[in-house]
This record gives sequence, structure tokens and C-alpha cells, in this order.
Amino acid sequence: MLFNLRILLNNAVLRNGPRFVVRNFRCGQPLQNKVQLKGRDLLTLKNFTGEEIKYMLWLSADLKFRIKQKGEYLPLLQGKSLGMIFEKRSTRTRLSTETGFALLGGHPCFLTTQDIHLGVNESLTDTARVLSSMTDAVLARVYKQSDLDILAKEASIPIVNGLSDLYHPIQILADYLTLQEHYGSLKGLTLSWIGDGNNILHSIMMSAAKFGMHLQVATPKGYEPDPSITKLAEQYAKENDTKLSLTNDPLEAARGGNVLITDTWISMGQEEEKKRRLQAFQGYQVTMKTAKVAASDWTFLHCLPRKPEEVDDEVFYSPRSLVFPEAENRKWTIMAVMVSLLTDYSPQLQKPKF
Repeated sequence: MLFNLRILLNNAVLRNGPRFVVRNFRCGQPLQNKVQLKGRDLLTLKNFTGEEIKYMLWLSADLKFRIKQKGEYLPLLQGKSLGMIFEKRSTRTRLSTETGFALLGGHPCFLTTQDIHLGVNESLTDTARVLSSMTDAVLARVYKQSDLDILAKEASIPIVNGLSDLYHPIQILADYLTLQEHYGSLKGLTLSWIGDGNNILHSIMMSAAKFGMHLQVATPKGYEPDPSITKLAEQYAKENDTKLSLTNDPLEAARGGNVLITDTWISMGQEEEKKRRLQAFQGYQVTMKTAKVAASDWTFLHCLPRKPEEVDDEVFYSPRSLVFPEAENRKWTIMAVMVSLLTDYSPQLQKPKF
């Protein structure tokens, strides 16, 4: 049902200070593109169509424009709570989720391993059912994707993957929003991945072709992406008429690429492998030498935190580097995820070109 809601100017509501201009907003409007994500889990982008992912990016752009640019106050998550389970430390995932959920009027509850031990003191099934009775959604940053799968199976509320050993879908949404803002469209871009065959790469492989993007991957021998994920990515590339290539040569992967992307070589939980990994990744540092074979409009992405051996300062701090807008967009995209999974809100901003 369509209705306008007047937000009252009072101290209880305006907790974030006077920088917000309070306006009317509309909610309950039918989704203009017939995409309905309310009640879904976000465990991997494999489970989402191109149109569904585009909808989340559209919603991200809408919230960013209305709140950041226009100064509107949108309490779309008023009265809702979010359980945040973090088995691994985090800066961007925690900050973006906590501040974003609160900015929309909701209440995030942060739980570390000192508060909750998944499957240790209490079974995953019991944890899922308890959280379902007390919160409206759960974001979990875990070591094992299988734990997320069990939580999603047993919970009656949306479960969102905040990072696992296999995937990091909410990072990729931020990457794509950043690229859409910079290039104006995603279709036809060539992404050049240079680094480990890890969860970030897996999430790109599960989604890039759905936007018409090509993907060129370079990993050291023995550090290739998961074979089952590669097989599915090849299928996506065929279905969407895009190119997917895998090599052990960084310059080959960078050649003609619009976007040079890398990530940490040593993920959390792999510290004991540090010496061996640093040796294996020799020659994989992204430098201006790498950029020379890329497309003339090349840009650089890194999900952070960054180590100098992964990318040198000349590239990382260059005007071509989009790493800090990319980090900021973690906030707008996770806000969009929560709004799409928990409400019927429809974007007011014209749909961007993808």
C-alpha cells in the first residue's frame, strides 16, 4: 500500500545529528523491475541472477544518493535487529555493517568468538533457531562455508555471508558499484585478477559473466581457484558469451585488462604458510610494469588490507586506484543488501546502466 511517512523532527530520531535533512519518503511501493529478494539468504552470488545482482547495486546507488548526496533520513530498518557473528577480525565488514544498519534505524548486535562459538558450546542448529527468535537477520563472517549453509538451512531469517573460506559476495557488490560509478557501465569490461585463487576471486567468477564482463585470471601453480567453481564459471561465460581465461603468467592476465585486481596473498588462517606463499607469489606484485600491458583506461582494485608485496605504492596511491571509493562502497552495498532482504522498499533513483 502506497503512503507517505512524515519523519518527526525530534531528538529521539535525529541521533546522528543535524547533518540530515528530513524529508518525505515512500515505502511499500511495488518493485519496478519485479525483482523480489525479501526473505532470501545471501550465501554466494552463484544463487543470484544477473538481474537480481543489478537490483542490489541499483538499490545501493539509490541509498547513497538519497542519504549521502541529498541528506535524507531513511529509517527503513527501524525496529529491526541484526545479529553479527564474527569468527575472524574485520575492519570494513564490521564498520560498514554496524554503521550502515544503524544509519537506517536498525540495531546491530556484534558477537565475537568470546560471545558465541559456532558448533562448539551449542550446535549450529540451536544457534540458528535462537537467533531467528531474537533478530531479523544474521551476518556471519566464518571460516567454513558449510557453517553458513547449516545456519541458512536451520534459520527462519535471512543469513548473509560476511566472508567464508569459499566466498565473499558482499565485497564484490562494492567492487561492482565502484566500477559502475567510474566507467558508467560494467558490460564489456575485462577484469584482470592477479593473485591467489581465493574467496574474492570465487565470488567474481560466480558473477562477472552475468554482467557481460570478461575475466582473465593469473595464479601461481598450486594456487588456482576451486575446480568446481571454475567449471561453473566456464558455464556462465559460455551462457553469457564472455571470455574466461586462466594462466600462471601475471602479464598475460593483465594484457588488455580494464581493471587490475589483487588481494592478500595470506588470508586469515594461513599464517603458517606465509614463507611458502611469499616465495610462490614472487612476480605477482602489481606495478606500473603490469599496468603498461593493461588497457589505456585501466584502474586498480584491492579489498584491503593491503601489503606492499601485493601492489607497490606507485599503483596503490595513483589516480587510477579506486581502493578507497571501493572501501566506502562496502557501506552502501551492505545497506542495500539488508534493505532488499528485509523490506519492500523500491529504489527512487533511475536505474543505472549496467
